[in-house]
Amino acid sequence: MATPLTFLSISILCLLSAPFCASTSTNPGTIKSSAEAVSFIKSQCSTTTYPNLCVECLSSYASTIGQSQKELAQAALSVSVVRSKAARDFVVRSARLQGLRKREAAALKDCLDEIGDSVDRLSRSVEEMKQVQPPGSKGKEEFVWHVSNVETWVSAALTDENTCMDGFSGKELDGSIKTSIRTRILSLAQVTSNALALVNSFASKYY
Repeated sequence: MATPLTFLSISILCLLSAPFCASTSTNPGTIKSSAEAVSFIKSQCSTTTYPNLCVECLSSYASTIGQSQKELAQAALSVSVVRSKAARDFVVRSARLQGLRKREAAALKDCLDEIGDSVDRLSRSVEEMKQVQPPGSKGKEEFVWHVSNVETWVSAALTDENTCMDGFSGKELDGSIKTSIRTRILSLAQVTSNALALVNSFASKYY
């Protein structure tokens, strides 16, 4: 049964739309992160568009990342997948609210399609990144093939996310729904942008 579009439901949605950094099952959790690994993450994140967010989201993976640019990119992609799935679920919940204006309902439907595509592309990128090996072991051609796939899919996912936000442009859509959706998707787009930057940085070592 749909939830009435009340002040309480909107307040809950706005709270849920706050940016967060989620981890995945690959998170070392209780393993203490080394100072050297954290320093490496900070150095690499400094080249991204959102360095503070990058460090915040990836520091808990320090023991897994070590000094590896590939592991850093892999972790960034994994964070993007988790956040994209959370964003998709958030849009689904928003679309089920009663009392939505016609334009809001249409924008939410379009956004759900875009974020669904983003989830798919980012998930494929995580699996593809696992196939990436430095050129010395399997040859540069195979390396370029896998990395190019990752770069293409992550870039497309970022476009999907921006398209979702564009769907809420215009004063006629101003309101709590627009604010909460754009906050959540912007947060997703930022981690996706960082992931793409880290993949590109890793790839540039071998191109």
